[in-house]
Amino acid sequence: MFHGYLPMILDGLRVTLSVAVVSLAVASVFGMMGAVAKLSASPVLRAVAGTYTTVIRALPDLLLMLVIFYGGQILLNTITQAQGWGYVDVNAFMAGTITLGFVFGAYLTETFRGAILAIPRGQIEAAQSIGLSRGQVLRNVTIPQMVRHALPGFTNNWLVLLKATALVSIIGLDDMMHRASLASAATREPFTFYMIVGAIYLAITTVSILGLGALNWRMSRSLRREAVG
Repeated sequence: MFHGYLPMILDGLRVTLSVAVVSLAVASVFGMMGAVAKLSASPVLRAVAGTYTTVIRALPDLLLMLVIFYGGQILLNTITQAQGWGYVDVNAFMAGTITLGFVFGAYLTETFRGAILAIPRGQIEAAQSIGLSRGQVLRNVTIPQMVRHALPGFTNNWLVLLKATALVSIIGLDDMMHRASLASAATREPFTFYMIVGAIYLAITTVSILGLGALNWRMSRSLRREAVG
């Protein structure tokens, strides 16, 4: 039925999951930086972060993927040629993960900003009153509390990012979608192989929803206990 292509597609799942996980890590870094910048007292940082989230959320992910991959390669090689260095071929995995991370960092910026604002101001002031620096307050008070409030929005962004990993196939990354495309071209049965990929994505998102939902429930219960206490 699958003409021997199923193992090949399943092997591409490793690439898809790698792209998703690395992109999420990159997005979390951008998101945290953007949230801190938006809450900063500096008008310049707020303006930069506001421009970042506005522009990125206004442009299609596919367009950004192509611009960063091809435009970045042109820019990089213009610089290397000016320095007399050799041609540099941009790695598709790196381009894909950086693009997705940069894009979803804009969405996580708003998620993290809202989570930080949900933290009672008194807790931060109490930490500052005992002499903790801003960095210490961020590490020991803000981030642990923020995680609880950010988890629902973080879960939604992870699910959308997971689906967006299918875009990396257009820049030549050998993921599930790319391998399904090769299999469908060879067998002329696109419906079969794209349905397989769809079923795999559905399974991953279902596991993610159950796992992160359980974690969110446990954290919410912990918050309710603290509120009662």
